[in-house]
Amino acid sequence: MTVSRVINNSGYAAAAVRARVWAAIEELGYVPNSVARSLRSSRTYTLALILADITNPFFMTVARGVEDAASAAGYMVILGNSDESAEKEHVYLQMLLQRQVDGILLVPAGDPTESLKLIQRQRAHVVVLDRPARGATVDVVRCDSEEGSFRLGRLLIDLGHRRFAVIAGAEGEVVFDGRVRGFVSALNESGLGDRVTVYHGDTETVFHGLTTQSSGYDMTLQALAASPAPTAIFAANNFHAIGALSALRDSGKRVPEDVALVAFDDLPPVFVTPPFLTVAAQPAYEMGRRAAELLIARIDALEPPPFQETLFKSELIVRRSSGGPVTVVD
Repeated sequence: MTVSRVINNSGYAAAAVRARVWAAIEELGYVPNSVARSLRSSRTYTLALILADITNPFFMTVARGVEDAASAAGYMVILGNSDESAEKEHVYLQMLLQRQVDGILLVPAGDPTESLKLIQRQRAHVVVLDRPARGATVDVVRCDSEEGSFRLGRLLIDLGHRRFAVIAGAEGEVVFDGRVRGFVSALNESGLGDRVTVYHGDTETVFHGLTTQSSGYDMTLQALAASPAPTAIFAANNFHAIGALSALRDSGKRVPEDVALVAFDDLPPVFVTPPFLTVAAQPAYEMGRRAAELLIARIDALEPPPFQETLFKSELIVRRSSGGPVTVVD
């Protein structure tokens, strides 16, 4: 009983006794049996985090926020990468539920309805990250992508741009649809809705790192070949922006002197040095941390609170890529 109190930090044990217990643990190389512990407590003290694309810096930072919050509360995190595949997501969920994780943080691939039904049938707790979950009784933590994209559109209009291109992932992908909608609504408000062309990548290149960059490259070349060509491009995610930068460079176009470029989601300095891309940056770390805290609070609650949606705002970071005021050309 004394050893149990020391290991689990529950109940009183004198300092000298604690020192002797930990010395014995170190000498013997003893590792507590977490399986036995979970049988007694009906908990495994593990959370699962299923992301869309772990190669994306945004999701890497989300994962760090989750891990920090989980570690502080005594939980470990199992990571899964769905590659935006509903089938792969389902396989992960089946595996994780069999291992009786205490809760799941899910960035859903497409419509989350079936995945949420599966999780809730097993009485596991879940928080949806980064995407809306319309009609579902579940906690959601996401950023207002539409509002952030609207502000990028307004910025370009205020700078004098009148011809625009949007490069985004596959049409119908909820994360991109909201960003496109926000940007275009800014143009509509200013009577410029007919001055924008939206280019969509295919479903295979929505969230796959290098292929997403390739898609951004190809869509930018299409935009530059249009007549009249755009003076400003909005990339709906950071990997598309990397592809756009490469296409503009290879086409002999200077940023921002010839074409302005803005994007949703920031890029770490390792990708673009020095940082010069104007972005609507999501608070990725805070989103991950908040989602994990919500999930753990729901696991611990004797009487679970009402479900809630936590909606973060993006930060508009204006750098050199958007340029200064331009001469209006109709």
